Amino acid sequence: MSDALILTETHGDGERRTALIRLNRPKQLNALNDALMDQLGAALLAFDRDDAIGCIVITGSDKAFAAGADISAMAKFDYMQVHRDDFITRNWETLLQVRKPVIAAVAGFALGGGCELAMMCDLLIAADNARFGQPEIKIGIIPGAGGTQRLPRAVGKAKAMDLVLTGRLMDVQEAERAGLVSRIVAADKLLDETLAVAAVICALSGPSVALAKACINKAFEGGLRDGIDYERRVFHSLFATEDQKEGMDAFLGKRAPAFKQR
Repeated sequence: MSDALILTETHGDGERRTALIRLNRPKQLNALNDALMDQLGAALLAFDRDDAIGCIVITGSDKAFAAGADISAMAKFDYMQVHRDDFITRNWETLLQVRKPVIAAVAGFALGGGCELAMMCDLLIAADNARFGQPEIKIGIIPGAGGTQRLPRAVGKAKAMDLVLTGRLMDVQEAERAGLVSRIVAADKLLDETLAVAAVICALSGPSVALAKACINKAFEGGLRDGIDYERRVFHSLFATEDQKEGMDAFLGKRAPAFKQR
């Protein structure tokens, strides 16, 4: 359908599968507009509610994960419009509500809002042709979907200042050295490698995976003492799950665990 700005499918043959979401505005290099972000958010929430899904992958095309927000739409906005409509907060941050792991599989350009969308994901697996940047300064604005906040947490203040204040792009090797990218893979293997990582996650205990994600995000977004206290409470709580009993019994019995996802 012409109005299908995302395409979805599922992969895997285990008890839990991987949901794959493809951004689908190829002529615009997957530029992110309100309609696309509405569709993406709805798909993410639906997959998060589906007990048969253990992990979600977001990807784009070979040329671009997403080349940025849709400037042709943004150029018409004024202050009261973006404030009244809660621009970005209303639909972009739906991703932050998802409890299951979300992996960004990035090939080509991930710029501006595309880079910010990738940074909202939990893992970032990049093809060897990927390029990242926050070039908003070149059109008279700044990053508005978390770029000035998540980028320095990922790569440090000096590198973030360099990228945001000059608008330059960095290649995937620099991005991995700086800590933005989880893994680099060959472009023609990007989806296969990412789905293999997702399959590993799907085979694990869903409660443990979701709570581990929550703990790491707590560390990323808050202070150390609060994070340690939160981690400890979550760690204790997992001793109430069947999967903890099964995992430890399997370890002691030298067998593979059969997690029940509860």
